[in-house]
Amino acid sequence: MLVDEFDFDLPHELIALHPVSPRDSARMLFVDKNGEPDDRIVTDLTKILRPNDVLVVNDTKVIPAELNGTRVRGEFRSSVSFNLHKRIDQQSWLAFARPAKRLKVGDRVVFGDAQNREQDRACAAQDLVATVAQIMDGGQVRLDFDLTGAYLDEAIKSHGAMPLPPYIGSKRSIEPRDEQDYQTMFAKFDGAVAAPTAGLHFTPKLEKNLSDLGVTIEKLTLHVGAGTFLPVKVDDTKDHKMHAEWGEVSDDSVQRIREAKQKGGRVIAVGTTSLRLLESASAKTGELQAFSGDTDIFITPGFEFKTVDLLLTNFHLPRSTLFMLVSAFSGTKTMHRAYKHAIDNKYRFYSYGDASLLNRQQNDD
Repeated sequence: MLVDEFDFDLPHELIALHPVSPRDSARMLFVDKNGEPDDRIVTDLTKILRPNDVLVVNDTKVIPAELNGTRVRGEFRSSVSFNLHKRIDQQSWLAFARPAKRLKVGDRVVFGDAQNREQDRACAAQDLVATVAQIMDGGQVRLDFDLTGAYLDEAIKSHGAMPLPPYIGSKRSIEPRDEQDYQTMFAKFDGAVAAPTAGLHFTPKLEKNLSDLGVTIEKLTLHVGAGTFLPVKVDDTKDHKMHAEWGEVSDDSVQRIREAKQKGGRVIAVGTTSLRLLESASAKTGELQAFSGDTDIFITPGFEFKTVDLLLTNFHLPRSTLFMLVSAFSGTKTMHRAYKHAIDNKYRFYSYGDASLLNRQQNDD
């Protein structure tokens, strides 16, 4: 499909720079089975969901993956920034470099306070130093760090900053409150470099009210990569390459989700990350299975959904892979109508913005 089919005009002032408080007071556009928009708020989930429904949330935790460093090449120095996006092993990460043209394989990169002590790095655990091991297309590099395992994790936390999406970061600087604002209440396992932002709308009070209703919450883990921010630079969706992300769905969760469906419950994916992993775990047999590994699934109209019945997600940017995904889920025409309604009614867009609750339709409109 042509990428132009997923374009629309979005006023920049509708991109939210901070979340609302409390989180569950955000507006929520409910798009029903007929594709009709209904203006709600997130707490109305207790009026829309029903007993035996199961919400599936992503419990990944965002790490401070924005790193500023100094490239060291002999006597020459140059500033370079990185956004870590996928861990390769205990010592190596894939990252997007800016500007990547300043780097060559073999370059040393010194981060933070280590810049003045590069020669002493072996005895300074707080120092963070890496070697550029590989340079790939699209500004992507592989960094091999001197530290490994938990020591590397702690050093990244010490030197890194919260990786706000570029459509927020370009409008304001990172603030101390982002460390809390850009983390869901379900966050547990370190590894994401972007928040599963639909989960930002939940509060303990909303969770309890849903539980009292008979709605259960299941957790999976998908370590969201920075590839979710990358613009689609091709003309046809078939030419776009998704970056792989690591995810896991446990056998216990699979069994409970299956039992809920057998009782007539619906599966509500909280966020596109949860949906992508659930559908990846269902792709092999057509039925949800336990899953652990990488997924680079790219969902566009024509995709056959196997598991997810409803999707709770934020409002996405034009021409993005995420708008393509919601168009696949609810229909391209339906989503263009819904987004026009959202824009006309000044819903807040993107990571810190409002929510939409979408029904899956069987055939595109």
